[in-house]
Amino acid sequence: MSLLSIENLCLSINALKILKNVSLEVAKGEIVAITGESGSGKSLTAFSVMQLLPRGTAATGSIKLDGTELLNTPDANMCKLRGNDIGMVFQEPMTALNPLMSIGDQVMETILRPRLLIADEPTTALDVTTQAQIIDLLKDLVQDFGMGLLMITHDLAVVSNMADRIVVMRRGEVVETGETKTLFANMQHDYTKALFAASAHEVTLPNNIPSDALLIVKDAVRDYPKPRTKLFAPREYTRAVNAVSFTLKKGERIGLVGESGCGKSTLTRAILGLEPLQGGSITAFGQEVGPDMPPALRSGLQVVFQDPYGSFNPRHKVARIITEPFHLLPDPPRGQERKNRISEALIAVGLHPSDADKYIHAFSGGQRQRIAIARALIINPELIIFDEAVSALDVSIRAQILDLIAELTQTHELSYLFISHDLSVVRTITDRVLVMKDGKIVEDGETRQVFNNPHHPYTASLIAAAPTLPDVKALADAPD
Repeated sequence: MSLLSIENLCLSINALKILKNVSLEVAKGEIVAITGESGSGKSLTAFSVMQLLPRGTAATGSIKLDGTELLNTPDANMCKLRGNDIGMVFQEPMTALNPLMSIGDQVMETILRPRLLIADEPTTALDVTTQAQIIDLLKDLVQDFGMGLLMITHDLAVVSNMADRIVVMRRGEVVETGETKTLFANMQHDYTKALFAASAHEVTLPNNIPSDALLIVKDAVRDYPKPRTKLFAPREYTRAVNAVSFTLKKGERIGLVGESGCGKSTLTRAILGLEPLQGGSITAFGQEVGPDMPPALRSGLQVVFQDPYGSFNPRHKVARIITEPFHLLPDPPRGQERKNRISEALIAVGLHPSDADKYIHAFSGGQRQRIAIARALIINPELIIFDEAVSALDVSIRAQILDLIAELTQTHELSYLFISHDLSVVRTITDRVLVMKDGKIVEDGETRQVFNNPHHPYTASLIAAAPTLPDVKALADAPD
């Protein structure tokens, strides 16, 4: 008997059909991965098992845990099962954790021997070494306690190295399922093939010849004060950025990688003039970055953030949002010229001019990121900082955004600093890469050279920890 058995699960919310005849099984000691893009029904399938569904939900079919039907179980009984027999790791820990409980108590809630553990995108937005540690932890829990693990993710490289079986979902339906190696060796459904192709997508960057320096970072130092342990004790400091130096020239596409806490974000804020330096200097377009930098000169440097929705005002329409940088111009366009600039920016990122009159909630995650890029482009900057700009996107949307960025480097003569923990993305979208550790740049070189022949042990450890897609040809040719 399977530990978890889902048969012909159909789910609708206010008469809108979401899940359609979903069937899958998880055995004790088995890792089953559900993969697919946003909106495929992955998370709602997991929430159906936990019976954590929104109001207006109607479900039919069967969900059994060790033979016990869960679909019609009273909530009082489900409360006893949740945490004890079924544990869940949610995608966003900051909203899932209770700030009034200790970390130890909350960790024990999840791993105190549940029979079934559901992990919903547990490695999204993690750096590669932390991701590898989380994957190893989950595999050890399954092996040591014999629990079943239902892993939900859009990252095929992750599941290829940990899942026993894969379930591919699209638009609320299971389109393909099978043992992991067999599925990769003989993908049947066009959607599965498209997901794999998007995961392995490589960008073709136009050939650029670097010229004048746009950004010069020289011996940059940024310290943060630590809390005082005694009333009159001298103040101690943490050095987040430690004598960092590099130059980005016009036409260059530079990547910045490193683990969480290495200083990437602090350095980014300093480059944008949002963090003061305690030493060294940052110069953009020949002038030192800081509060005294003229707005017209500052307009040459723009940023695209990781979470576009969080950086937008939801009360404003797209036209207002993407014209925010106009305040940096001494004579911003008005009237028809303003409308023309809005239309040009939206068309440049693959959207329609009519999208200018819509609110941001009407767009998908990939479309919102395109709008964020349009906002950065609208004043024709020479340099854009992409701060984890594709880390939370589905693989097919990510491929489209990366192609768009590559195209813009040619059509808009764009240079950029691309900050990411995803080494597979940095490898394909940059000419040169900087590796940061403990506030220092430990390696700097041409991207292909750094990835193929890293000189610093830390760089080698990052590359080794990054998950990779399987060689499907080798799997297909391998004897049974």
